[in-house]
Amino acid sequence: MTRFLYLVRHGDASPHHGPLSETGREQARLVGRRLREVPLAAITHGPLPRAAQTAAIIAESCPGVPVYVSDLAGDYIPSDPDPAELPPRFASLVSSYTAAERAEGTRLARAAIEEFARPGVEGADAYELVVTHNFLIGWLVSQALAAPTWRWLGLNQMNGGLTVIAYQPDLPPRLISFNEAGYLPSALRWTGFPPSAVPPCD
Repeated sequence: MTRFLYLVRHGDASPHHGPLSETGREQARLVGRRLREVPLAAITHGPLPRAAQTAAIIAESCPGVPVYVSDLAGDYIPSDPDPAELPPRFASLVSSYTAAERAEGTRLARAAIEEFARPGVEGADAYELVVTHNFLIGWLVSQALAAPTWRWLGLNQMNGGLTVIAYQPDLPPRLISFNEAGYLPSALRWTGFPPSAVPPCD
């Protein structure tokens, strides 16, 4: 059976590592509205406040769905590429983490693949949501596409963006959607590009 993994980056936080801002809470509320008709079996979130708060707001639109916390959905660097093999900007980012942080992130990322990136069991299709951080979503997408282990770098998600990956037995993963945000008004979206480079989509 197919396992549909829904991945949402936490809402905007202010300051960056603090609790959700007003913008972040509204993003989370709209994500919940977007997902309220999806038959989710579980919501899992990372331990940091911005992920936990986002998950709690989404869960208000999904009554009865159990909510879990997992270190595997946390904020960590998911692989330890050689900086010499990376573009300079990526190399600088990787080098900003200690060797211990890179080793622990690699361990968590491997465990995250085993936990989240697997087919469903016999029976009905499964739908699960993970509320997490930019790096882990990029990691799961890159691995679903069999990309190099460093290619999570540059796969950036906007706050409140939705990505869906489908896993089936005996088939490669399928990327259903990436960084969906049509349910967010323009003022709540962030693309990483200057406004002049992004056409309006309302």
